Amino acid sequence: MIRKIIADGKAEREFLAEVEKRNGETDKKVSEIVSEIIDNVKENGDKAVKEYTLKFDGKLPEYYEVPRDVINDALTEADTEFTNALLNAMENITAFHQRQKEQGFIDPHENGVILGQRVRGLDRVGLYVPGGTAAYPSSVLMNAVPAKIAGVKEIIMVTPPMKDGRPNPDILTAAAICGVDRVFMAGGAQAIAALAYGTEEIPKVDKIVGPGNIFVATAKKLLYGKVDIDMIAGPSEILIVADETANPKFLAADLMSQAEHDKIASAILITTSEKIADETSAEIERQMQELSRKEIISASIDSYGAIIVTDDINYAVQLANELAPEHLEIQVDNPMQYLGRLDNAGSIFMGQYSPEPLGDYFAGPNHVLPTSGTARFFSPLSVNSFTKRSSFIYYTEQALMDAKDDIVCIAEKEGLTAHANAIKVRF
Repeated sequence: MIRKIIADGKAEREFLAEVEKRNGETDKKVSEIVSEIIDNVKENGDKAVKEYTLKFDGKLPEYYEVPRDVINDALTEADTEFTNALLNAMENITAFHQRQKEQGFIDPHENGVILGQRVRGLDRVGLYVPGGTAAYPSSVLMNAVPAKIAGVKEIIMVTPPMKDGRPNPDILTAAAICGVDRVFMAGGAQAIAALAYGTEEIPKVDKIVGPGNIFVATAKKLLYGKVDIDMIAGPSEILIVADETANPKFLAADLMSQAEHDKIASAILITTSEKIADETSAEIERQMQELSRKEIISASIDSYGAIIVTDDINYAVQLANELAPEHLEIQVDNPMQYLGRLDNAGSIFMGQYSPEPLGDYFAGPNHVLPTSGTARFFSPLSVNSFTKRSSFIYYTEQALMDAKDDIVCIAEKEGLTAHANAIKVRF
C-alpha cells in the first residue's frame, strides 16, 4: 500500500531523499561489461554485434538490415485503427515541433561588418528503439519527427529482434510512417557502439537518441563525446499536486500510469486534502487489481510511491520545483494560475483532463523528458536537439583597424602574443 506522509518539514524530505538515492552512480560492474562490449565492437564491427545478438537474444535475426519492402509491408499489413492512431498522433507532434524551428540570421552593420548565425540539421542520427516486451512505437514518432523537421539527412534505427528473430511489426509500422531511412536488427550496448563508431554495414552517426535499459544508457553515457546523445535517462517519475477538488480515481490512475514502467519508478502525490489522500490510496488498491503490470506497480508504489499531505498549496509548489520531476500534473481548481511559478519540470499537465499518457502518445509536446531532477537545467527533446549552429564573421579592413587596439590589449593581457600578432601583422 502507498505510504501516507503528513508534511512536517522533516518526514516528507526524508522520503524524498530516499527517492533521490535511485539516481546514484552507474553500477561499476555494468560499466565494466559495457566498456568491454564497446571495445569489442570498435575493434571487430558487425562480427562483434552479431555475436552479442546471438549471446543475448538467443538467435540471429531474420535480417541484419531490414529490407525496405519488409518495412513497407509492415505498414500495409498493420491494423488500420493502430495506423490511424499513429498518423493522428504524428500530426499533433509535427504541428507542435514545427513551431520550434530556429532560423539563422544575418546582422549587417553600417561599417561593412557582417555577423550572423547559420542553423542546419545534423547529417545522420541514430535512433535506438527497444524491441522486446518493452516495444514503444510512440518513441519512434517522438524522436524521428523532430529530427525530420530539423533537417536531419538520414535516420538510422537500431532495434533488437523479437524472440523469433523477426523485427517487431509495430516498430516497423512507426518507422515507415515517420520516414526512418534504414533499420538494423541489433540491440543493447553493442548497437549503441556500432552507431557511435560505425561498422562495415551500420553507418556512423552524429547523435544517438532513444530509450533503453541500463546497458544502453551506460553505453550512451560512456560514448558521449565520441557522439552526441539526447540525455542520460533515469527511472520514470510523476509528481501530482492536487487540492480538494481533484478526483481520487483520476489521481490513482495517473500515479500508476508511471509506476507500471519500472519497479524503481517514482509516483508521488502532494495534496492539501487528507480526505483526497485516503480515497486515492484506496483507489490505487482497487484499480491495481485490474491491471496487467500490477506486480511492477505494487513494487514501485511500495518502494518509491507516497502521498504527502500538506495544508499549504504554496509549499506543494515549492516541493515540485525542488523535485524537478519528469512529469508534473496540476490537478487543482484553476491550475493555470500556477503555471508561471512551476519552473522545474520536464512536462506540465494542467487540469483533470490532461493525464500524463496524453503527453506520452498524442498531444504533441515531446515525451523524451529530463529525469532525476535534471529538469532544473535540461529540457525536453526538441527540434533544436537535432540542429547545429555556426556563427560567421566578416570584417572590412577599416572595421578591423578600428577594433585592433582593443583586441591587442586583451590578447596581451592574457599573455597570448601570437593572438595579438595576428592583428598587428595586418597593419
